[in-house]
This record gives sequence, structure tokens and C-alpha cells, in this order.
Amino acid sequence: MPHVKKLTPNLVVSNVERSVAFYCDTLGFTLTQKVPDQSPLVFATVQSGDVEIFLNAPEPAIAEYPAFKSKPIGGTLTLFMEVEGIAPLHEALAGRVTVVMPLERKWYGVTEFAIVDPDGYVITFAER
Repeated sequence: MPHVKKLTPNLVVSNVERSVAFYCDTLGFTLTQKVPDQSPLVFATVQSGDVEIFLNAPEPAIAEYPAFKSKPIGGTLTLFMEVEGIAPLHEALAGRVTVVMPLERKWYGVTEFAIVDPDGYVITFAER
């Protein structure tokens, strides 16, 4: 078996610019790559620390992965991000995002809350 070195979610989004704005302006990620250099974008990479996310427009993603054609954007994918300082993060996002799971300590000892991005992808923030 190969040694897996990294996992980068590759999200199909309805509008790359809107998703870049959400991940950068709301969640504090940095735009590290965009294709093309001006609007309308068909691809972008955002990053925060070691976490990297690819954002793809539907048309090129479907061209590369034809099985996506009949799939809804957002689906049932959950991005699980481990953070430090979950309470201040929760407070900073209050009123700016849609919270789908309140901040709470779970039975397994992790404090979590979850939000949705503009395309319905669920992002769970957790602190051990």
C-alpha cells in the first residue's frame, strides 16, 4: 500500500469567486491559485496552514469526471477541520454564517460546531 502524504478536498462549486470570498473573507483562508487570472474563474486553491481546498466550477469538473453530471453540488460531504481556539472562532463567525450544529462538547470528548458554505458543504470545526 502507498504511504498517503496529503488529502486535499476538491469541491465542485456553483461559483468559484463566491466560494473564494467565503473561504478567504469569512474563514480566513488565503487564495493561493486561480485559473484563469481573471473572472470568471474555473478553478481556485485556498489554504489555511496545512489545510488546502480546491474549488472547481461544474463544467470543467464534469468534463474530467463525467459521473458528476447527475450529482448535486454539496452532497453529503463534511469537511472536518481540527482547530485551536474554537470558542473565539465560533464567536467570530456568529451572524456571518449558517450554523447547522451548535457549539457543544461531544460525548467523545471533542468540542465542535458546524456551518455550511455557500454550496451546502458542511464544515465541522473541532477542538480536542
